[in-house]
Amino acid sequence: MLIILAIHHTYLFFMYDRYLAKDLITAIIPCSSDPDELVAEIRETEPLVTETRVEQVKLLILRLKQKLSQREHQNVYLFKALQAHILPLTNVAFNKSGSSFITGSYDRTCRIWDTASGAELHSLEGHRNVVYAIAFNNPYGDKVATGSFDKTCKLWSSETGKCLHTFRGHMAEIVCLAFSPQGTLVATGSMDTTARLWDVEGGEEVATLTGHTAEVITVSFNTVGDLLLTGSFDHTVSLWEVASGRRVHTLMGHSGEITNVQLNWDCSLILSGSMDKTTKLWSVEDGKCVTTLTGHTEEVLDVCFDLTGQLIATASADGTARVYNAATYECLVMLEGHQGEISKISFSPQGSRVLTASSDKTARLWDVASGRCLQVLEGHADEIFSCAFNYEGDTIITGSKDNSCRIWR
Repeated sequence: MLIILAIHHTYLFFMYDRYLAKDLITAIIPCSSDPDELVAEIRETEPLVTETRVEQVKLLILRLKQKLSQREHQNVYLFKALQAHILPLTNVAFNKSGSSFITGSYDRTCRIWDTASGAELHSLEGHRNVVYAIAFNNPYGDKVATGSFDKTCKLWSSETGKCLHTFRGHMAEIVCLAFSPQGTLVATGSMDTTARLWDVEGGEEVATLTGHTAEVITVSFNTVGDLLLTGSFDHTVSLWEVASGRRVHTLMGHSGEITNVQLNWDCSLILSGSMDKTTKLWSVEDGKCVTTLTGHTEEVLDVCFDLTGQLIATASADGTARVYNAATYECLVMLEGHQGEISKISFSPQGSRVLTASSDKTARLWDVASGRCLQVLEGHADEIFSCAFNYEGDTIITGSKDNSCRIWR
């Protein structure tokens, strides 16, 4: 009965706290799943679910799927165009609830914005060079980390805009960062070939992770927070044990610089994209390459899993994106339409749409099932560097080289 109880309680949680419940709902009932197949799967593992309960369980599944997809197929419209900075933007990111978002810029600042009104809440000033990497400490959202070309990372209160700590130690530009899931650590990656771990509470360095021979350009924690992934221009990916700072695996096989790395939801697989035009899947258990996904004719610039880990999306300098089945490695659809390289790609929280950002000055929304372009988000005067869905999937932020960001809802 455990699965049925989980579904029942998830439904109740959804009704009372949609933000808290959505991860669990989506993990149990992906939008693309067939209700009859799900019921059959549940009955295989839960013999106490008798024939008389089948229709009741199926109805509950259908209601949950309806909740998840309520806004999935509605168009988004330009809500606000914000002349956010005096120089190009580098990145954008939402807090967990989507009530606010942050923008980083070449103008050396990070700014916090109210999503509902488009009002600027705080300007985080103090860096002496480009603010390149930014993140909220989701799911809490009360802190922001900024990584800069000035070789420092700063920790800020998102509520007051006050700088809480400045992390010093890197010998070159910081180009990526991430909070641990518990919000107790910040990981930073630098052009100095190292990654570092910092204590959020005390502000001290916890560990320096050495071993890469070129720039560390992406860092990513697993969902538990006990493992850290680093991707480097040395063509390798490293998996680290956070508690000890020990390198568990070095993933070797790419013949070009790594562009992004990510773990799937159950931390069994690692996804890596590379300038060698390929994407690779690796086993966390033994560090071996499971498969190589090919097809792009130019560099793979971004990769991601959907929330359930069932799908993989890749974006390339060839102007196309692809969606693969993570279990069979089959290319399900190719997303064609952009007139320039695609630098960012992400799934909607529900997993039925994909968002891409391109040098052709547009972002696009795509239907995962058919590969059809649902909407072109136009209006930026220069290439779009960054884009993001909010947690509900009904609001999008795009950030551009034209110094502006746009809110779409």
